[in-house]
Amino acid sequence: MLSRFRIPLTRLSARPFSVSAFRAQNPAVPKPPPGVDDSTSALDYKQAQKIRPPPLPVLDLPRELSAEEAVSNILYNTPPPSLQPYKQHVLNCLVQNEPGVLSRVSGILAGRGFNIDSLVVCQTEIKDLSRMCIVLSGQDGVVEQARRQLEDLVPVWAVLDYTDTKLISRELVLAKISILGPEYLEEQMVGGPSHSPRIERRSNPSSDENETSKLALAQSFEHSGQPSHARPQSAYAEETISPSELLRRKHQHLQSIETLAKQFGGKLVDVSENSVIVELSGKSSRVEAFLRLVKPFGVLESARTGVMVMPRTPISVETEETGQQGLDAVDATLLPPG
Repeated sequence: MLSRFRIPLTRLSARPFSVSAFRAQNPAVPKPPPGVDDSTSALDYKQAQKIRPPPLPVLDLPRELSAEEAVSNILYNTPPPSLQPYKQHVLNCLVQNEPGVLSRVSGILAGRGFNIDSLVVCQTEIKDLSRMCIVLSGQDGVVEQARRQLEDLVPVWAVLDYTDTKLISRELVLAKISILGPEYLEEQMVGGPSHSPRIERRSNPSSDENETSKLALAQSFEHSGQPSHARPQSAYAEETISPSELLRRKHQHLQSIETLAKQFGGKLVDVSENSVIVELSGKSSRVEAFLRLVKPFGVLESARTGVMVMPRTPISVETEETGQQGLDAVDATLLPPG
């Protein structure tokens, strides 16, 4: 029964598809960007862009050594400590998107004794390439040596130092802030993921109320001669607060936190019974200033992404005297793809 449905193989043999022949017949079809298959593409790019690097920055000016430094250099063959100041550096790396790149980059920096302040990794518009933004503190000469060593890695396309470049830097922070007040912060920390305050109570509620009333009466008698603002607040007053007063305090704290977030360009992304989550994006200095301002309310949790940078696009301004552009801009012809 199946023999009559058989088709000779000669009829199924189709003409092999050729991409070059198809593009020759259809020249209007746009060509896709060249693929980035593996790390050998990074080697080809660096060989094509082979430029003799400038000399390393001078670590220290020549100076006279003290007797202790001279003896230490003779006995232990150790150079004198460098007096060059430390400053913050921003390194932008374009790497191949493959396993093990992050460990190799961080391993080189750790081997040179650098403490990474911030490290952000993300994919670029090209699928096989990723971008790393590394913020660290060190001396100019030592950081430049580490930058060249990173650039010599096989899966690394290029490493640019954006320290002296005009940048747009942003950092994202998510902060969970209490709306109950600082006096409930410790109880909310113990409350678990819900951050509901847990106050220890006695097993016998009648005896607890009796002891609370006795303590309140004794404290009222003891501080009756003092002004109201100078009287110490009792820990039991937090438990005997009326629901209306607690609701009024929550509303006031929520309104104050929302006002602070709007002043810094942030917004509330979550509102719960006892806390709110604020999302804020800005410079690191603005993020730290916001966290300092909301600290009196009680910061339950905070998560920061790290610094992400992008160089500003220079605007060509020709003057009558020099006719030169700004010297702090990065040459776009030397940048790798992506």
